[in-house]
Amino acid sequence: MSTDSPLPGGPPLPGGDGEVTGPRAAWPAEAIRDAVVPLLPGLTVEILPEIDSTNSELMRRARYGRAEPVLLVAEHQSAGRGRLGRVWLSGQRGAALSSLTFSLGVPLAPADWSGLSLAVGVSLAESLHQSIRLKWPNDLWFDDRKLAGVLIETASFGEGSGARRYAVIGIGINIAAREAAGMARPPAALRELLPGVQAGEVFSRVAVPLVQAVSAFERFGFAPFQARFNARDALRDRAVALSDGTTGTAHGTSDAGALLVHTADGMKTVTSSEVSVRPAG
Repeated sequence: MSTDSPLPGGPPLPGGDGEVTGPRAAWPAEAIRDAVVPLLPGLTVEILPEIDSTNSELMRRARYGRAEPVLLVAEHQSAGRGRLGRVWLSGQRGAALSSLTFSLGVPLAPADWSGLSLAVGVSLAESLHQSIRLKWPNDLWFDDRKLAGVLIETASFGEGSGARRYAVIGIGINIAAREAAGMARPPAALRELLPGVQAGEVFSRVAVPLVQAVSAFERFGFAPFQARFNARDALRDRAVALSDGTTGTAHGTSDAGALLVHTADGMKTVTSSEVSVRPAG
C-alpha cells in the first residue's frame, strides 16, 4: 500500500478531535476513538482489511513526515514481523479472524526508552487475563506458550532542539488456535482463557489501557511497571540460556527493565539489544 493512497472504507467519520476510517461493522473503533482522544488529542483509528504490516505502514508514513497519533488495525497481514526479524503469521484475507494485529503510532519523548516493551506487555496482560505471564522482553505467555508479541520501532522527525521520535508499537495477539506444524509447542490462543472472544472485543479491552500505559511510561519511565512486570514474570527463578551461550537463573528485572540473570560469574544485567532468552528447563 502506498503511504499516500486513500484508505478503504469511505470518508472519515466526524467526531471528537480524531477520525475513524475503514470497515467498522465488527470493530468498536468509534468508541475507542472517543475514549482515547482526551488522552491523545488528534488520534485516528483506522481499520484495514489487509496490509503487509501495520508497523511497516506507520514507519513508511513517519519517513514521509506523517507523525500523528494513530491506532492502525489490519484484519490480515501479509508480511507481519516480530522481534529480531522473525515472521508473525496472520490468517489469510477472507478467513475468520484468528488474531488481532495492530500498531499504535505516537510521538514520544521519554527521558529513558528502556523498558517500554515491558510496560506495554504489562498493560496487555492486565487487560486480558490474570493467568497471562510475561516473557522478557516482549512476549505474553500462557502455559509456557506464546500468546502475543510486541514489536517497537522508532523514527526521528523534526530538526534541532525540536527533534522528536515517533514510536510505533506493534502488537499481535493469537485469538484462536493456529497451525503449529514444525513448532516444538503450539502457540497459545486467547480463547483458551476467554472462550468465544472476538478480535474486536480484544481490541476494545486493550486499546485505552495501552495508551494510558504509554503516556505513563513517557512521564515516569519503567519504574511504575517494575513490580507489576515481576509479578507476572514467566522466567523468574527459572534456569535460562542466553543466546551468547551464558546460562544462569533469572531474577526479575532492574528498575530500567533489564533482565537480571545470576550466572557462575555473578549477576548479569541483560538488555534487549544483547540477547534473546529461552528457558533452559
